[in-house]
Amino acid sequence: MLPEPAEDQPTDDQAEIATFGYERARDELVNVVRMLEQGGLDLDESLTLWERGEALANRCEQHLAGARKRVEDALSRAEVDGE
Repeated sequence: MLPEPAEDQPTDDQAEIATFGYERARDELVNVVRMLEQGGLDLDESLTLWERGEALANRCEQHLAGARKRVEDALSRAEVDGE
């Protein structure tokens, strides 16, 4: 049995997900949710999919936070320019 990675060390799956753009992460998350909702998976498969879903959701949140910051920055610049 292989040792589990330390929590602070990214797995190969997490490293791959870290390269995803928003749309790809969102689309894969939708697929993971669909597979979990269909059921028929054993516990280990379900947990693995759930963990992937969590990583994908976190990646989407990162993209959304970045987009939110860009919008806020643009609005701040517009207010300064308009004063």
